[in-house]
Amino acid sequence: MKVAEITIALAALLWTAQARADEGWTLDRCIGYAIENNIQVRQGDIAAQNRDVDYNSARSNRLPGVSAGASQNWSFGRSITADNTYANTNTASTSFSIGADMTLFAGRRISGNIEMAQLSLEAAKSDLERIKDDVRVQVAEAFIQIVYNRSILEVARNQVFIDSMQVERLNALAAIGKASSAEVASQRATLAQSRLSVTQAENNLNISILTLTQLLELPSPDGFEIIEPDTQLLEFAVPDSPEAIYADALQIKPSIKSEELRLEQAEKGIDVAKGGYYPTLSLSAGAGTNYYTSSRLKSDGFGTQLKNNFGPHVGLNLSIPIFSRNSSRNNVRSAQLGKMNQEIQLDNAKKQLFKEIQQAYYNALASKGRYESSREVETSAEESFQLVQAKYEGGKAGITEFNESKNRLVTAQADVLKYRYEYLFNTALLEFYRNSTFEL
Repeated sequence: MKVAEITIALAALLWTAQARADEGWTLDRCIGYAIENNIQVRQGDIAAQNRDVDYNSARSNRLPGVSAGASQNWSFGRSITADNTYANTNTASTSFSIGADMTLFAGRRISGNIEMAQLSLEAAKSDLERIKDDVRVQVAEAFIQIVYNRSILEVARNQVFIDSMQVERLNALAAIGKASSAEVASQRATLAQSRLSVTQAENNLNISILTLTQLLELPSPDGFEIIEPDTQLLEFAVPDSPEAIYADALQIKPSIKSEELRLEQAEKGIDVAKGGYYPTLSLSAGAGTNYYTSSRLKSDGFGTQLKNNFGPHVGLNLSIPIFSRNSSRNNVRSAQLGKMNQEIQLDNAKKQLFKEIQQAYYNALASKGRYESSREVETSAEESFQLVQAKYEGGKAGITEFNESKNRLVTAQADVLKYRYEYLFNTALLEFYRNSTFEL
């Protein structure tokens, strides 16, 4: 009974594993998997964790430092005595101490460093989101490339089918003397060229699959299948203006957020540097005791001495900077220059974002125009091919005219697919700038 139950359980597990292996990869699944396993994302997460450690260390500087110590010393041989003579004396001493110190005021440097560490942590988190955004774009682009290459492969295979039918037709005509051997050889060469196009299309598809699986950090592309999105109802509308998209992107893009946080951190850095002009006030407290024995003197017991010798202490220490070799002034100047540089960094990030949005916008417009033109070319090429095919089969057109018409149709079909998926990617990219999600 137990064996049967174990067998059923193993069979269920194997079936589940196979079912999962047979599941196709949607774009959402690819993006989610890449974000979980991509090496750059994992490194960015570790960097954020390091900034969290720094933040914790900065906050801990508010706490007092406490330490304890103990020592044991022995002395042998001749030493000076109380009556100013030398004698052989053996002594031993034991001491214990505990102390604490705490900074009470340091020109807001401690609180400033805490704020800077917190801003650094938030910037690191935004950097992590930026890396995730980059991965989303890369995965989406690789995914659409697979969809495009699949479509091109179908076009190439259809071309092989047409050429194969023509070779069979010419062979049949040659058998009854209505086609020359030169025509048959020419069509066979065309068929071989079409098969080469299929091989090239298959290789391009395999390379694009490999690219995507490498982004996903999968060990092998074997068995990898995507689920193509339904793009039949794709509307080729004019996207919103780059300025409108840019205004939305400024509010959510982590690349901008991280630079804004670093600018705020640089401003706090100036305040921290100015803290060097202020005095530092610290509090210290502690207690200690000791035990002492000598071979020439009678000593009280260990516990008695520890009790009698116990002494606490407390103190305040004020350090006032008078001249620090211009280090404080130079630190302030350096912090101010750092802020100026960060302002440039933020401005550059905003300009780069706007350039990317403009590029995607005009690429989408160009793809829309090219798609509409290529659709007209495809319609004309298809009508022309049907007419030439009918003439060819009726013996009123030659094989060269037939192949030229067919090649024009194939080129037009490939252009339609190319510009269709270019528009799909660029419009999806524009929406991604607005809401950080990729939807096809």
